[in-house]
Order: sequence, then structure tokens, then C-alpha cells
Amino acid sequence: MSQPLHRALGLTDDEAKRIDEILSRPANPLELAMYSVMWSEHCSYKSSRIHLKRLPTEAPWVIVGPGENAGVVDVGDGIAAAIRIESHNHPSAIEPYQGAATGVGGILRDIFTMGARPVALMDSLRFGPLDDPRSCWIAEGVVSGVSGYGNAVGVPTVGGEVVFDQTYMGNPLVNVLCLGLLPTERLVLGQASGVGNLAVLLGSSTGRDGIGGVSVLASAGFSEVDDGDKRPSVQVGDPFEEKRLIEACLQLLDENLVVGIQDLGGAGLTCATSETASRGGVGMDVDVSAVPRREPGMEPHEVMTSESQERMLAIVEPEGLERVLAICDRWEVSAAVIGRVTEGGALRIMDGFDGEVLADIPAVSLDDEAPLYERPRKSPQYPPGPSADDLELPVDAGVDLLNLLVDPSWVYSQYDHQLFLNTVVGPGDDATVLRLKHPTTGLDTGRGLALTTDGNHRWCTVDPRQGTALVVAEAVMNLACVGARPLAIVNCLNFGNPENPEVMWQLSEAVDGMSEACEAFGLPVVGGNVSLYNESAGSDIAPTPVIGLLGLVDRLNSRPPGARFFEGNHVALLGPEEVGLGGSLWGATNGAPGGEMPFADTAIHARVAALVRDLVLDDLVEGVHDLSAGGLGVALAEMTARSGVGVHVSRVVDHRALFGEGPSRVVVSVDPERMTEVLHRARGAAVSVTRIGLATGDRLIVKGLVDLSLAEIKSVFTGRLPEVLGSGTTNRQLDGQ
Repeated sequence: MSQPLHRALGLTDDEAKRIDEILSRPANPLELAMYSVMWSEHCSYKSSRIHLKRLPTEAPWVIVGPGENAGVVDVGDGIAAAIRIESHNHPSAIEPYQGAATGVGGILRDIFTMGARPVALMDSLRFGPLDDPRSCWIAEGVVSGVSGYGNAVGVPTVGGEVVFDQTYMGNPLVNVLCLGLLPTERLVLGQASGVGNLAVLLGSSTGRDGIGGVSVLASAGFSEVDDGDKRPSVQVGDPFEEKRLIEACLQLLDENLVVGIQDLGGAGLTCATSETASRGGVGMDVDVSAVPRREPGMEPHEVMTSESQERMLAIVEPEGLERVLAICDRWEVSAAVIGRVTEGGALRIMDGFDGEVLADIPAVSLDDEAPLYERPRKSPQYPPGPSADDLELPVDAGVDLLNLLVDPSWVYSQYDHQLFLNTVVGPGDDATVLRLKHPTTGLDTGRGLALTTDGNHRWCTVDPRQGTALVVAEAVMNLACVGARPLAIVNCLNFGNPENPEVMWQLSEAVDGMSEACEAFGLPVVGGNVSLYNESAGSDIAPTPVIGLLGLVDRLNSRPPGARFFEGNHVALLGPEEVGLGGSLWGATNGAPGGEMPFADTAIHARVAALVRDLVLDDLVEGVHDLSAGGLGVALAEMTARSGVGVHVSRVVDHRALFGEGPSRVVVSVDPERMTEVLHRARGAAVSVTRIGLATGDRLIVKGLVDLSLAEIKSVFTGRLPEVLGSGTTNRQLDGQ
């Protein structure tokens, strides 16, 4: 016996009953399809909205907070910055290239929907282990997809992070961040207004690729056998169409021809029409027969739920239509009137404006009246694994250190990160720095914008609340290392199945940890994304909240020093010496992911960050590097590999001090003649300083623990990813592929 239609569409019996109550009649199949995509986990956040409300979202510099296509903050000089982060995890697991490519396309549209020109992309990527062929195939495809789309559309990918771990086998995480700039007066919101105004569909024609798309894929995990069945739901991108669409939309906005605008992402036309109408408190009649289609015989439910890429919905006044069409023609962008703004709040889908009404739904019921679930939460009754504190002393700490090193340059070497010639600090450093130029005049303001993305599933597995606070703290310190003060956060919350009470406990705890840290640092959360059902073969991924942080460099007089040494530099550790092995990279690599984690003292952290920022801006340090995964040992190895200068360290007592991890700790490399001033500044800031060694020679020596040649470090550091992943193409052969 076949199941009821609403269940086949992913709606519960209670949700179907609620829909009938809203409509005061049984819903027809088209209406059920529209509710199913809009009430999906991806579009409605029905399991997470109740928790997200606890995040701080306001600050004097916030222009637009959560709820719109992107957050917008004032960065001075009449300039606003729009920022957004999104996930494309499930599509990328099935079709790595197109999943990642269309993730880039979608986040770009979120930004220029606000009236901003996209100026930078970042990616936060997580894959299964390097010894798993399928994980390597996914990694190659994802990186190729990001580079193929970003490079072609002409927006630089300027930084990010990449992690390989068993927890992501079968379910990679592909989180993409975009930053855009706009003159403050060009800001436009995704809402419809003005009865009689026209809804104009811009861009690509609508096809069957992407029907349901992320709204379906992101609401279920993966089994070992069903990937092939889901391939038709993965969208196909066209970066050249996207480039034309960007230019056309920005010209429309510059000429004040658009009342409101919305991209067609998750849930396609259903989302764009219902959200613009709902936000504007109006209704809309949509002529489904007027939607340009690339495939014959498409049914109305296919047209309304397709997530075909490179499409925008613009609300324009009738008298401006001729000019709108002329601009679109100039940029070779298709444009078709598919709807009209109406009174009363009803979203009606029609076969011709004077034809049959195929669906009649209150627009607000698809958007603001989606279900809200407070799912059961339960703290896990088991530890995350053996404690790293119980591990025996390493036989050879040098070998252990080499095992922790992975240089991500294989990834970002495939990205063009110098487009627009704004990139001052590119991929591979603690944070990215871009020149801040006026988006209209192109004049340099003498200031800079800084960006970082950070996450740490190991910390968040041990303690999701404290772990997430530590991730926020790390992002703040990364910006300090390039001389930036933080302005605003966006987040991508990647978790497992929300129907598992332990997963919901992790999510709730992570939100509280983020909220507490943001309150302490005075940081508003201006937007974000929740990706749930990240599971494969019944196993949930480790909790992985990813933080994107935007900051401002008030004086960009010179390039920040970066993570490097110079011959003869004194090397010092700023901040507390307290560390923990719980949740550490060293512990996890040695099969003991559990243990005691350090506490993030936000007052100390803020003082260290302010000190580091001032030292960088005043050119008092020649090298600087935040301590995070792998602790002091990995930080020193990375600095030697990047600078070609060794270091001799004497003030490290044991492997715990070498590999332990903790917040508020930064290594600085200082010219001997400036060391006195650095020490003076640290005392004035009430920040502890430990002088640990000297930069010299061609070896990394930690007295009594490590003695490695620079050649050994470089070989492992730079060679690991190219050796495993090869050329970066998706030609790897897999059984069954």
C-alpha cells in the first residue's frame, strides 16, 4: 500500500493536518509540494529557531541582522559590508563538483540581492580521512567546484580552512562565506510592496535539475546505497550566467528600478514569491505558465519547487518595466513578468493571470508560520573517548609533531585570490585582509577588512558549549593577528539528526556557548545557517559549529607580518601558559579525543587580542601566529616552514606544554631592539609574556623534546595533500563510480 502524498513529500501527519486547518480545506498536491519545501528543515529551521533566538544580534553598526538574505554592517565612509555563510553539505556528498559550485553561486546571490557587489569568498571544508578513496574523491571535486565557479564568475576565494577526519566520512561539510560591499544608500531588502507592481524573473530558465534540491537533501541523512537516487536533486551551475546576472542586478539597483529583490535558492520560486510577499505584508499572483522553462512537459509543482540556479525575482513598478527589460537585454539576461503584487496576503499560483487558480495559500503561512519544534534534549551518557591526559609520554615528540602537520596550500593554490587586486593577506595566514575601497568611486580608504572562518569539532565533541566559545575566541584572536578589531559574526551550525536528543543537546549547548562568548566580546550575530541531518549510515557527525568573523583594520599602512621568523628574532609567547590535552589534535591523532579542556577567560582573551592588535598596527612584531590546533608545537613548525628560518626553544617543559591547546596564546617574533617595548606594552596591558627562544639556523629544536631539520618539516608540511590528492581533478577512480 502506497504512503499518503504528504508523507512522501516529507510532511508529518500533524503538519498535514495543520496545513488543512490553515487553508480551511484539504490541500491539493501543488499546495502540499509548496508547504513541503518551505516547511523543510533547511528552509524553516523548525528544530533550531527556538534556540537561535538566544543569540545577540544588535549593535550600533548593524544595519541588517538575521532574517534577510545577508547581514549588513556599517564600516564607515558611507560603505556597508554584507556578509553571509551557507552550507551545501548534502549536495556536495552526492555530486562534489556541482554541489560545491552551486553553493558558491547561491551565496553570491545572497550578497548581491542586498545591493552589494561580492568582493570575496571563503570556504570552510571538512572531509573524511585522507586514507579513504571516496573522501579524497569528494575533496578533489569540491575544491574543483569552488575554484571552477569562483574563478569563472570573477570573485576571489581569499581564505578558509580544510579538515580531514573520520567523522565526516560519507558526509562532508562544505560551508561557503561571501563578503560584499555597497554604498549604504543602495541597500535593498527582499520584500514586495506596492499593489500592482510586477514580479520579474531574471536569469536562467527553470529546469528539473534541483527539484527539491537542498530543501529535500538537507532534511535527511545518507545511507550506504541511496546516493544515486538523489543525484537529480543536485543543481547545475553556470558561473558565466551568474556574472551577467550580477551586473544586471547591480545596474537595476543603481538606477532605482527595483522595489525589492530576492534570489531563488532553497525552495526556488515558492520561497522567493512567498518570502517577498510575506515580508511586505502583501499577496502575489504568480502565472506559472509564464516561467521560462528549459525542459518540456514540466508540471506546475516542478516549476514551483525547482532550485535551478542563477535566478532572481525582482519587484518593479510597471512604468519601469521597459527600462528593466532594456538593461537585462544589454547584459544578455532573460527577464519575464511572472507575477503581480496584490492585496490581502494570498499567494496564488495560476495558469495564466486570467486562468485557473492552481494553488491559493496565505503567503505568511509558508514563511513565518512554519512549525516550531522544541525537540527533546539529552546530554550524552558516554564520554567522547579515552582521555588524552592518560596517554603515555610520546616516544618521539618530533615524529608526533610531523604527524600533525598539513599545509592547506594545495587547496588554495587552485583559487584565484588576487582578483580585484584588493587582497593584502591571502589564504594560509591567521586571517585574510582586504583593502577597503569605496564600492562606487574605487577610492582607497586607507583601512582594511579582515575575515576568518574557524571551527573545531574536537573541542565541541568534548564540550559543545565551551568548545563553541573557544571557536569564537580563536576567531577573535585570528583577526587580532592581522591588526583587526572584530565587528560581526555569521555562523554555520553543522550537526547530526535533530530527532536524536543528544544532537539537539549539542546544538543547544553550542548556541549558548556562542551567545556567551559574543556577549562578552560585544559581537552581534548578523546571520547564519543551520545544517542538520548530517549523518551517514546512521552515524551523526561530530558537532561542528563554524564561525565566520568580519573585522576592521583601522590603519592599513603596511602588510601585517604573518606567521614567520627572521634570523636573530627573539621568540615570545603572549598570554597564559595553561593548556589542556582534552579535545586536542595530538590527543585525537593518538586515539584519545577526550580529557580536560581549558576554560576561555574572555577578559584575559580580550586583553591579549587588544595587545596583539596594537603590536601589529605599530609594527612592533615581525612575525605573529595564533596558537590553536596542535598547540605551540604546530605553531612553531608552521612558522619555520613558511619563513625558512629555524628556531631554538628552551622554555617548554613537556609534551603537554608542546601539544596542549588553550585560548589567548600567541607566538610573536620580535627584533631584539624592539623587545623592550613589546615587554613594556604587555605589562601595561596586564598580559603575561614568556620569552621562549631564538629564531636561527635551519632546525626546529625544542630542548629535550624535538630536533627536526627544516627540510623534514617542509617536506611533510607541504607534501602531504599533493601526495594524496594529486592534481586536484575529479578523475579518481572509485569502485561503483
